[in-house]
Amino acid sequence: MRNKIVELLSGQIDSMDKEEINSLLEIPPKSDMGDFAFPCFKLAKVFRKAPPLIAADLKEKMECPEFLSKVEVMGGYLNFFVDKSTFAKQIVENYLSDKNYGGSDQGHGKTICIDYSSPNVAKNFHVGHLRTTIIGNSLNKIYTKLGYHVERINHLGDWGTQFGKLIVAYKKWGSKEAVEEQGIEELMRIYVKFHDEAEKDDALNDEARAWFTKMEHGDEEALAIWKWFREISLKEFMRVYELLGMEFDSFAGESFYNDKMQPVIEELKQKGLIKVSDGAQIVELEEYNMPPCLITKKDGSSLYATRDIAAAMYRKKTYDFSKCIYVTGLEQKLHFAQWFKVISLMGYDWSENLVHVPYGLVSLKGGKLSSRKGNVIFAEDILKEAIQKTRSIIEEKNPNIPDKEEVAKQVGIGAILFNDLYNQRIKDVIFDWEKLLNFDGETGPYVQYTYARAASVIRKIGEVPSTYDYSVLSDEVSMALLKEIARYPQVVKDAAEKMEPFMISRYAVALAQAFNKFYHDCQINVEDENIKYTRANVVIITKSILKDALSLLGIQCPEQM
Repeated sequence: MRNKIVELLSGQIDSMDKEEINSLLEIPPKSDMGDFAFPCFKLAKVFRKAPPLIAADLKEKMECPEFLSKVEVMGGYLNFFVDKSTFAKQIVENYLSDKNYGGSDQGHGKTICIDYSSPNVAKNFHVGHLRTTIIGNSLNKIYTKLGYHVERINHLGDWGTQFGKLIVAYKKWGSKEAVEEQGIEELMRIYVKFHDEAEKDDALNDEARAWFTKMEHGDEEALAIWKWFREISLKEFMRVYELLGMEFDSFAGESFYNDKMQPVIEELKQKGLIKVSDGAQIVELEEYNMPPCLITKKDGSSLYATRDIAAAMYRKKTYDFSKCIYVTGLEQKLHFAQWFKVISLMGYDWSENLVHVPYGLVSLKGGKLSSRKGNVIFAEDILKEAIQKTRSIIEEKNPNIPDKEEVAKQVGIGAILFNDLYNQRIKDVIFDWEKLLNFDGETGPYVQYTYARAASVIRKIGEVPSTYDYSVLSDEVSMALLKEIARYPQVVKDAAEKMEPFMISRYAVALAQAFNKFYHDCQINVEDENIKYTRANVVIITKSILKDALSLLGIQCPEQM
């Protein structure tokens, strides 16, 4: 319908192409102002008339086609009132003709790499890692919906001086039995002890650097201990990913690029980009208003930037990505800007396709959450607490629900994911249990409950034939719901372009609200089969889109709640 109006206007406006007309066409804030509105202000200079006069001239020149009930001038706008039955038919037929409604093939033949989650080996998967994991997973699903091949990369923090510290700590204060029994908790204990002791004896830091140097030079004992710590960590991380229902295509962490860094350093030298400063190798970036990018330390050991450059070059060669996205905290903005610039200075034009997707901090309302460590909130704890709290709500409100444990998991985990993705990613996230588990607010449980309500309607009706009497859908409430249904493809596209999953979550709430209004105002299970089946089919469509939208956020939909 929008395209038809653009076509109609383009026949009257020679100074604008269809793309510009489409970009200007608005949806009015109130239904009594029409379904679409075209602002005439940009035409004032061309036509040398006031916008209201231009709108009146356009109306006079164009014949009102069948798909419009009327066209009116409202100030400097030309407002279009669509024939409701025709509009309803087009929306429904657009949905029915597209098996991947909301998606497209725009990414066909293109690969996007997304680097996200990336916890540090031998350290607990804390609540801060949830943000990168949740945002990255949603972007993966959004791009996949649009036809891209996505490589989901978990760039584990499994290399660096901290492993030298852990080896020293293990040898001095740890034991094989304690590590095997307690896993990451024991590794964290000895790591913390190392730092406590190193404050009193700086020689421990020298020992740690020596062990990491051994690792970089392939020492068998050092690598065997490191590999063991890595396996223990991965086992614990996988429990969190299983709770979240997430998978990855690659767990190639920093260590994977250990043998790929020297060629990068040599190339930087050949291209005259390396300078030596106090024994360290750097790339000067003062010209670009940035501090130098450190490539190697004085002792020759590598740094994060070195590994990230090597990783980017490997990924380009391996996947030939059209875009490589890094989902990390805002505090790493400078780090990415620096090494992105180094890639550019090396002469690689694909540096423009390296994208840092930053996000804000996570905080907790009302003090700390139950956790096993004072100021550290573990991801597994917060997810399990969400499930437990949801289970308590279910016991109180609907104790006889089938698959109670699975529903508690889907709703509890879904509440965490939705809460994280409800605002722009750059904004901080607050865990407020009362708010995020509310079944009436703009929350995950609210949208899931709306889906379950739609499922209940269809169960009561039974088999629904493909009956559509579009005149039944011409009322204002039905039209409002259909307009939300029509918006979905553009919302998915916008979320991908701006890398903002919150657009999907906000849309899901708007669709749920429009459906609940429809549910209350338009009786569905009535005697008149024309009305019953037409409205039931709209319920089925809404239910399908709600499920799809939540799936793009990584959230599942229980059939009953």
